[in-house]
Amino acid sequence: MAILLFSTVFLKAYAQENHRSIEGLVVDTSGLGLKGVNIRLVGEQDTLKTVTDNNGFYQLKGINGKVVNISYSMFGLQIVNRSYVFKKFVDQIYAPKISMFPQLNLIDEVRILKVIPVINRGDTIQFNMRAFSVPEKAMLEDALKIIPGFQVLRDGTTYFNGRMITSVQVDGRKFFDGNLLMATKNLPADFVKHLEVIDDYGDVSQEKGIKNSEPEKIINIVLEDNKKKITFGQATLGGGTSERYIGSVGVNKFNDGQEISVVTSVNNTNTSLFTFGSPDGAGGRSSGLGDVGDFSDQSDGLNKLSSIGITFSQNLNKYISLSGGYTYQNRQNITEGNSLLTSSYYGYKINKKEDFERKMDDNFHRVQLEINSTLKNQDILKIVPKLSFNRSYNYNLKSSNLSNYRIRERGSYNDTSTTTNPNAEFSMLYSKYFKKSKRKLVADGRISYQSLDKDENIREDYVIYDSTGIEPVINFFEQKQLVDSRNNTSSMKGSVSYVEPFFDHSLLEVLYDIDVTNIEARRAVRNPIGDGGGWVDSLGIDYAYQFKSYKTGLNYQYEPNERFRVNMGFSVQPVSLSGKIEGDTITHEYSNVNLVPTTNLRYRFSKNFEMELNYLGKNIQPNFLHISPVRDNSNSRNIIVGNPSLKAEFYNRFSTSLKKFVTNKGQYFETNFAYTFINNKIVSSKKSLSNETVQETTYENTDGYYDVKWNYYFNTPFLNDNFQMDISGNIDYLNNLSFVNELKSTTRQLLYNQNLILRYNWNQYFESVFNSNYFLNRATYELPYKNKIAAHSFLLSLGGRGYINDKFMVGTEMSQKFYKGYVSEISDVNPTIINAYVEYNFLKNNMAMLRFQCFDMLDQNKNVGIITEYVGNDVFESRNNRLGRYFMLTLNMRLQSYPNKK
Repeated sequence: MAILLFSTVFLKAYAQENHRSIEGLVVDTSGLGLKGVNIRLVGEQDTLKTVTDNNGFYQLKGINGKVVNISYSMFGLQIVNRSYVFKKFVDQIYAPKISMFPQLNLIDEVRILKVIPVINRGDTIQFNMRAFSVPEKAMLEDALKIIPGFQVLRDGTTYFNGRMITSVQVDGRKFFDGNLLMATKNLPADFVKHLEVIDDYGDVSQEKGIKNSEPEKIINIVLEDNKKKITFGQATLGGGTSERYIGSVGVNKFNDGQEISVVTSVNNTNTSLFTFGSPDGAGGRSSGLGDVGDFSDQSDGLNKLSSIGITFSQNLNKYISLSGGYTYQNRQNITEGNSLLTSSYYGYKINKKEDFERKMDDNFHRVQLEINSTLKNQDILKIVPKLSFNRSYNYNLKSSNLSNYRIRERGSYNDTSTTTNPNAEFSMLYSKYFKKSKRKLVADGRISYQSLDKDENIREDYVIYDSTGIEPVINFFEQKQLVDSRNNTSSMKGSVSYVEPFFDHSLLEVLYDIDVTNIEARRAVRNPIGDGGGWVDSLGIDYAYQFKSYKTGLNYQYEPNERFRVNMGFSVQPVSLSGKIEGDTITHEYSNVNLVPTTNLRYRFSKNFEMELNYLGKNIQPNFLHISPVRDNSNSRNIIVGNPSLKAEFYNRFSTSLKKFVTNKGQYFETNFAYTFINNKIVSSKKSLSNETVQETTYENTDGYYDVKWNYYFNTPFLNDNFQMDISGNIDYLNNLSFVNELKSTTRQLLYNQNLILRYNWNQYFESVFNSNYFLNRATYELPYKNKIAAHSFLLSLGGRGYINDKFMVGTEMSQKFYKGYVSEISDVNPTIINAYVEYNFLKNNMAMLRFQCFDMLDQNKNVGIITEYVGNDVFESRNNRLGRYFMLTLNMRLQSYPNKK
C-alpha cells in the first residue's frame, strides 16, 4: 500500500510541475450542468480532449502553451469557441461558465457505428478489440487482462471462463506450433481485429461432423486488414543486481498467409519463450486459477534459460500448405531446500527429514512439419512428422535424518545421472470426400517411438543408532550402485470411421480403433565396492511388455436444430496385457472385454443458455514403473517393486454442465458437476517393520475409488462497465485407496478453492486489480488409525498501473499469502511480495521503452517454494528456494515495417 501511495503522490507532483490547467462549468439554458459535452483544446504546443462529468464540470491538465483555443460541442447544441491566455506566474485558469443553446438548423442524416464488444456464436465467442480500452503499444498479454472472462497468471498461463487455453491460431493457422506464450508476448494488441475463443473438438471430430468428445479451449487471432502484410519484432536487453540479466530478439513476418517467425532469448529471470513442461519453461509446478494474483515467482530454484525458435507457414499452391519449425531450450537449475516425510503405520511412524541440493542441465530440441492438402477431388490429407531429443544431466545431494521409534539414522544420498530421450512420431489424417452431403470416411493413424537411456551413479552412507535392545548398538550402512537403464517404447494407434447421414438430421458412425504398445526394458546394476565390483543379477532385468486394444463401435448423432444435439454410442473393446522376462518360462498375461457405452446430450434453452450431459468410459494401462518385475533398491530406504500381474484400469465418468451467457449485460455463468469411478484402480501398497526405517512399495488393483467434483465460474460487470468481477470456485471430494502393511486403507480428501477478482479499468491510461483466494486441503484417513489433517492457504493481492502521460507509466503490485500446513516448521510462512516498475517511452512513435523494475522488494520470495501433499499413509511437506529480490534496467525496441506499395 505504501508503494501505491507513493505512486499517487508522484503522479500529482509531476502533473503540477511546469504544466498549466484550465477548468470550468458548462450549462444548458436553464442553468443546469450538461453531461458529456466534448471539450477540445488546441494551442501552439497542445492538442487535448476531455468531456464534462455528470455535473457539467471539466478540467484540462498538462497544458504547455500560453495561448489556447477551446471548442465546446454536443449533438443538437450550438458549438461554442473560446480563447484563453496564460499570464506570467499564472498556471491555472478558472474559465467563465459556458452556456450552450439548441441548434435550430436542420442537419443531414447521421449514422452512428457501434462496435459490439462480444458476439456469441455457440462454439465460438468473438471479442471485437476496438470495443476495449487497450493501452497504446500494449502486447496481447496485457490486452487479455482487460477483456472480460480472461485470467492471465504471472507465468503466462491463460484461462478463459475458468478453462485453460491450450493452443493459439493466427487467421485460422497455428502460430508457432500453437504456442500460447509466443503469441501473447510478441503480438501487439493493436494488430488484432477480433479475438475468437473456440471450443475445439479436434481435427478428427471436425472432419467426421460428430462432436462426442470434450473440447479444448483455443484462441484464434484475426488480424487487422492492414496488418496481414507486415514485418514486426522487438528486442530487449537488460541487466540488474544479483547478477540478473535478460536479452531477447524476435522478428515476425506476415504476408497474407505466409508467416515466418524467429525468436531467441537468454536470461536468468525465469522468462521463457516456450511451454516445455510448464508455461514458464523453468520447471515451475503446475498453476491453477488459485494462482491468479499471486505476484511471487512460482519457479523453484535459480534458473538460467537459453531458447531459440524458428517457425514458418507457406501456401505451396492452392491445394497444399506447409508449416513447421525448430525449437531449442537449455535450462540450468539449482534448487536447495528441506523437507519432511511422515509415513504412518499402526503403532509407529517413520519420519524422514532432508536438506537437499539439486542441479540440472537440460537440453531440449524439437523439429516438426505439418502438411495440409486438399486434393483435386476434395479429399483432405494431413501429415505431421515430429522429432525431439532431450539430454539432461542431474545431480542430487541429500542429507537425511530418519527415525522410527527407537531407531535413528543419519546419512547422505548422492545421485548423479545422465538421461537421453529421443522421440519420433508420425501421424496422418485422411478424409474421403463424397458428393452426398455429410457422408464421410475418415482414417487417423499415429506411429511413435521413444527411447529412454539413463546412466546413474548412486552412493548412500548411513550411521544407524539402534536402541531397541538392552544396550544401544551403532551400525554403518554403505551402498554404491552404477545403474544402466535402457527403455524403448513403440506404439501404433489407428482409427477408421465411416459416417452415413440418414433421414434429415441424423448421422450414423461405424468405427474401428486399434492401440498396440510395446515396451522393452533392460536394467543392469553393478556394485563397485562389493563382491569384486561385479554385476548384481538380482537387480537387473530384461523385460518385454505389450498392451493391445481393439475397439469396434457404433455412434449415432441426432441434431434437428441448433438447440438440440444428442450422441449415443456403444463399443466392444477386447484388451490384453502380456509381459515376459528374458530367460524366464513364466509369462504374465491378462485379457478382458469391455463394453463401453458413451452418451453426450446438449440442449440450448436459448441461444445463450445451454445444458450438457455426458458419459465417458475408457481404458488406462499401467505404466512401466507399475509393472517392472524387479526390485529397485537404488534408494535403499524406499524400495520399489513392480507388479507384472496388474490389470488395466477402466475409467467411468458422468458429467453435466450448465452455461448461461447474457450478452447485453456482459455476464457469463458456468457450472460443472462430475462423478468418476474407476474399476481395477492401480494403487500403492506399502509395508515396513516397526524396527526399521526401510519401506517397500509395490502396486495393486482394487475397486472402490471414486471422486465427485463441482466447480462454477461467474463473470459480470458491476456499478458500470469499468468494474469487472470474476468469482469462481470448486469442491473436489476424493475417495482414495491404498494398502498399508497389506491392509486396505481409505483416505477421504476434500479440496476446496474459492477465488475473487475485481478489476477496475478507468480508461486506457489507468487499470487496477484486486485478487483473493482461499484453498483448503483436508484429509481423513483410516489406517493406521482414524485421523484428520488439513492445510490452508489464503491470498490477498492488489496491483495497478497508470500513465502519467504518453511517455511515462508507473506500476505496482503487492500480494500477501498466508500458509498453514501439516508441519508448521516448514510450511507456516506468510510472504509479502511487492513489485514496482517505471516505464519511459521515447523515439518516434514511442518505439523505444526504458523500464526500471524492482522484483520482490522485501526479499521474501526466495524461500517460499512450499509443497504440501498427502498420498496414502504419507504426509509430505517441502520448502524450496526461489528467485529473490533484484533491481533491473531494461531497454526494449519495437519495430514494424510495411511492404512497399506497387
